[in-house]
Amino acid sequence: MTEEPSVNTPDEDPEPSVEGEHVDEEEQPSAPVEVVLDPLEEALARAEHAEREIAYKEADLHNARKRFAQERADLARYGAQHLARRMTGVLVDVDRALSNLPDDAEGPVLEGLQMLRERLASELTSANVTRISAKGQSFDPATMEAITTVPASDEHPAGQVVDELEPGFMLHDRVLTPARVVVAS
Repeated sequence: MTEEPSVNTPDEDPEPSVEGEHVDEEEQPSAPVEVVLDPLEEALARAEHAEREIAYKEADLHNARKRFAQERADLARYGAQHLARRMTGVLVDVDRALSNLPDDAEGPVLEGLQMLRERLASELTSANVTRISAKGQSFDPATMEAITTVPASDEHPAGQVVDELEPGFMLHDRVLTPARVVVAS
């Protein structure tokens, strides 16, 4: 009988070629280990991954829809903000013109300015533009701009608005123009 050469199977450890010689495992070249997955397990893992991706995409889509709906609502609510800001400037100018007329002024110019002022104020009110009341109130930096300060007194404690130099206006809950005021400090 002839001897067949011995072939190592993966389960068997290779024997050292020389007796007494020790071979380190680190020195031996390692063959890549192939992990064979069951096709069913692989398909289930891919399906689970796809379900997670779909859930993330659905959540993103839902959030985008909510954001766009909020933006549309804000646009409808505050779309006239730029025009309202400009019209409040016109109203302030008309008020200045009326306050600079002589006390004994009469005639069509006075009547025209008064009618114009009433109409502007009416239209701005119908568009939810409100005047910020500042004089005598505590200073609120969110709605007021302090132009100058005066020393506090018994009549005007520190932090109170002493005078309003220019009125401020709000559209719903947003400041169009801050009230420019003099504050006691």
